[in-house]
Amino acid sequence: MKTSVSLPIVLITLGSLWFLKSTYLLPETSTLLALLLVTAGVILFVIDGFNKSSMVTSPMLMYGGAAVYLYDSAGLRLSHVLSLGMVLMGILLLLARSDRIPERSQRAPERQLNGDGR
Repeated sequence: MKTSVSLPIVLITLGSLWFLKSTYLLPETSTLLALLLVTAGVILFVIDGFNKSSMVTSPMLMYGGAAVYLYDSAGLRLSHVLSLGMVLMGILLLLARSDRIPERSQRAPERQLNGDGR
C-alpha cells in the first residue's frame, strides 16, 4: 500500500528553504514578497490580456510589490505608500471606465453533451 507523498514533499520544501535561509542565499522575506507580487501582476496581465479588469488589477499587484520593497528598503512611511496607492487605484479605475478598453471576455461555456455523446 502506497502512502501519500505530501509529507516528503513538505519536508523537502521546508528543508530546502531553511538551508537557503541559513546560508543567506535566499533574499529577505519582504524582497521575496515584493518579487512575487510583481510577478503575479505580470502573469495576470499576460494570461488575462488587456481588459478593464486587468487594467486595474495587474498594475495594483505590481505597485503592491514596489510598495513593499520601498517600505522595507527605502524606509518610506506607510502613510506615503498607502496614499500613493489610493491615488494610483483611483486613476486606474477612471481609465478602466473608458469605452476604448474592452470588457473582460467571457470564457466559452462548455458544451453540454446530449445523451448520444454529441
